[in-house]
Amino acid sequence: MAGGKETPRQKLIGLMYLVLLALLALQVSSAIMEKFKFLDDSLQYANDENDKNNAEIKQIIAKTVADNGSKSSDLVVLKKAEEVVKEAHEIKSYIDKTRDELVTKTGGYEEGGEMWKGAKEETLVEVLMIGAEGKKNGKAYEFQKKINGFVDYLNNLKLKEGEGESGKLKVFTPIALDAKDDNRISKRSEQKRKDFAALNFGQTPMCASMAVMSMMESEVLKYESDALSLLAAELGASDIKFDQVFAMYRADSRVVAAGTKYMAEVFLAASSSALKPVVKVDGRQLQVDKDGRGKLEFVATGGAYDKDGLAKKTWSGAVTFKNRGRDTTFMVKGEYVVAKPVIQVQSGAVSALYMNCGNPLQINVPALGSVYNPTFQASGAATQNGSQKGEIFVIPNAKNVSIKVSSSGNYIGDVNFPVKPVPKPDISILTGGKPVDLKNGVKAPGPRQLQIKAIPLADFLASNPKDARYKVTKWSAYLLRGSRLVKQMDATSELIDLSSFASLALPNDRITIEIKEILRTNFYDKTEGVTISQTIYTVPII
Repeated sequence: MAGGKETPRQKLIGLMYLVLLALLALQVSSAIMEKFKFLDDSLQYANDENDKNNAEIKQIIAKTVADNGSKSSDLVVLKKAEEVVKEAHEIKSYIDKTRDELVTKTGGYEEGGEMWKGAKEETLVEVLMIGAEGKKNGKAYEFQKKINGFVDYLNNLKLKEGEGESGKLKVFTPIALDAKDDNRISKRSEQKRKDFAALNFGQTPMCASMAVMSMMESEVLKYESDALSLLAAELGASDIKFDQVFAMYRADSRVVAAGTKYMAEVFLAASSSALKPVVKVDGRQLQVDKDGRGKLEFVATGGAYDKDGLAKKTWSGAVTFKNRGRDTTFMVKGEYVVAKPVIQVQSGAVSALYMNCGNPLQINVPALGSVYNPTFQASGAATQNGSQKGEIFVIPNAKNVSIKVSSSGNYIGDVNFPVKPVPKPDISILTGGKPVDLKNGVKAPGPRQLQIKAIPLADFLASNPKDARYKVTKWSAYLLRGSRLVKQMDATSELIDLSSFASLALPNDRITIEIKEILRTNFYDKTEGVTISQTIYTVPII
């Protein structure tokens, strides 16, 4: 739209593009490949429908020109419309040929034709689309040039939105952008230096590259539709023709994730600006704009998913207008598919949680993108929200924990975890900052000092640093000669001075250490006692 405004459909495509980039940063699992294939199939379906709609608009223009007597000024408009369709079809054909070549280069289809053999392939994608050995001679550069060349062609037509001198010049913005020119990602330092080819096809699996090309094709068809609509307006082709009136809708996408908005336009084809239809969907009256189009918008709900995580949904609508003083109603039915969002959990110990510990989790739903507004409810645990969206600390108090994930009040799904006990710390006995040799002992008169430390296991420390704080608070040291106690010292800290032992110790004596208390400071900065399997250690004096 002129002035930099975006339609809801353009905003959704932008959101899908950002979700696509985010998914590319993840390891490509079979589930994600299937989602890319489903996304590509849905976009191809929508593109075919838009292509049919554009062909119908061109036919309406041709019929209007004929009905008006094929005036020379109208024939100029018709010629422009035919050229727009021709240019758009050439771009679409080029994209389709590139897609076919990419499929062939990566091995074709699996048996049954449902999935690509090379869906995970990245190297062959880069060679074809970017170029081999760092040479920027791949198809992506021609791809970018052709698509943006089509945009330049449309701008050179100097089409106007609105009537007469007050109409504003329609500006079509470039579609295939380098990262530095794309306002959606230009601030992301790791991406901003990439050109169009590297941004969309570098280190990108084949399944994602196919979806990228489908999205580009969708934008080309949208621009074609906009241009044809503006040309039709120059003829008055949008006046209602009662012999060809039919109700229809155009959805931004047939596939939506649970928790996101489903958006579509419900309207009469070739409707008149003077026509004031009443549009209802499932009994609810929609707001109708000046072009006679009702704006349908609702939050998609999930449930009854099939084995692929998809739920088929429908809505029914009616468009009513006055025809020669009488109400005329056209019925319309829309179909869409709700995809079950994949809940992604990131944690240092994602397979299980530790009892009575503040286990940090990052719970995301990539399909929701920027509209993700999470809330969590836990069974078998207390929770505390973190500082970032989706961050949560889970403190289990039962053997199993279930977390209910919702976004903006819409239920998404559950994630479940088993709970395991806090691992016991290792005991380290040091003198002068170095470990004591408990097997071979120390030379007489023995160590001048000893330090006892409780060391958390490395995995536990990495995943739960605030819960892995141990300290030995009570222990005793005994200087023994045979079965006789020579001297005893008690400690309430990790370090003890044994100078008095050294003045008495002889070869063949031994120092026995008894650990009496270890405390752990947890996530809430509270302390609790820790039991260990071995509490007695002996240091031989040789």
